[in-house]
Amino acid sequence: MDTVNKKIFRTKRRNLRLGEKTMIVGVLNITPDSFSDGGCFIDFEKAKEHFLRMESEGATIIDIGGESTRPNHKAISSEEELDRILPFLKKIRSESNCLISIDTSKSKVAEKCLDEGADIINDVWGGQSDPNMIPVIAKYDAACFLMHNATRSSLSEGNIIQRVSQFLQNSINMALDLGVNPESIGIDPGLGFGKMFEDNWRIMRGLSFLKESQKPILLGASRKSMIGKLLEIDDTSKRIFGTLATTAWASMHGIDFVRVHDVLANIQCSQVINYCAYNEAN
Repeated sequence: MDTVNKKIFRTKRRNLRLGEKTMIVGVLNITPDSFSDGGCFIDFEKAKEHFLRMESEGATIIDIGGESTRPNHKAISSEEELDRILPFLKKIRSESNCLISIDTSKSKVAEKCLDEGADIINDVWGGQSDPNMIPVIAKYDAACFLMHNATRSSLSEGNIIQRVSQFLQNSINMALDLGVNPESIGIDPGLGFGKMFEDNWRIMRGLSFLKESQKPILLGASRKSMIGKLLEIDDTSKRIFGTLATTAWASMHGIDFVRVHDVLANIQCSQVINYCAYNEAN
């Protein structure tokens, strides 16, 4: 276990100390078509109940999404995305002090949500899709997770570790150049995004390469097809045991954050690993 303390992940609401445990990011998709829970939380009260449950179970951050990013998803406008998430964000922000990230690649959505109290922008295109995204994050002195992504046409181009590393370093450099606080930048290798099946597992086997950036690391394998294909499980809700294995693996390798659908189970999994790894001196 690499327990080198990387100091903090800074948000305006609070700072998160790194190098002490793997923290859980809960997923809340307010969408009709997300790959695993699409349609489950369109209803305001159901979304609120799920948010507060994940918070009570110990999620450090809750990641709210208003547009599916599943393969072959249907793109929506900024206005439609905001119609889905902004009313909920306004309400839940008045009832909870939990750190909230917004899963979006649109700067207009990011700006409106940051204005309403969101803390983190989680961009699946690493700030490289919308040229105004990084300037908006810098303007609001917000935190961000910058994820690797790629078009399907580039799936077989070159070594996956090199591709991910270069893309993420470009995102980091852009964020720093445009004024984002260095302690407010996290990275995500983007499991399942612009990658073939074995690419995802090469990343999982070699997680240490992500630490070269010296940035907090977010990993999101929860219920994904990489697990479903490996275990031959089509039903996403039945991929929890495979997901727990990826969370355990991430915790054993000192990953800072894991993004999951099933918070309580993954909290308990990571707590056991964390206790074994981070309490050796006691």
